[in-house]
Amino acid sequence: MNNLTETMDGLYSLQLQSTTQSVAIMENFVDDLVEQLNIGDDVYANLMTCLNEAVTNAIYHGNKQDPDKKVFVNLEVVNNKRLVFTIADEGNGFDFTNIPDPTNLENLEKLTGRGVYIMKRLADQCIFNSKGNEVELHFKY
Repeated sequence: MNNLTETMDGLYSLQLQSTTQSVAIMENFVDDLVEQLNIGDDVYANLMTCLNEAVTNAIYHGNKQDPDKKVFVNLEVVNNKRLVFTIADEGNGFDFTNIPDPTNLENLEKLTGRGVYIMKRLADQCIFNSKGNEVELHFKY
């Protein structure tokens, strides 16, 4: 079951199953949010790209596509200026400090390994918890 709740003014919570269909649910949420808050195209593109990466990583790498495990997406809208997303999975986490650089010559043709790099470049701030199963993404708008 997937559901979106606004817990308080400016706080949102989205609980997703670890299935590919959940990415579309997250995308619809972002589309609605962008329209509601009148977010510009440049921020929208960065937002959608980062959240796609974070939710996809949580589903595939964190929860191993186990439909019994959830992906939790929380959003805080701060002073109508900043969005703070927290994306967490129920997996074991990973060592985010030891990821091969996808821009190195030996990694350029690999089909995976770019998600964290992309999030760090496109979000205004990208913070992982110590376990590596939760990422916080900040966007100014």
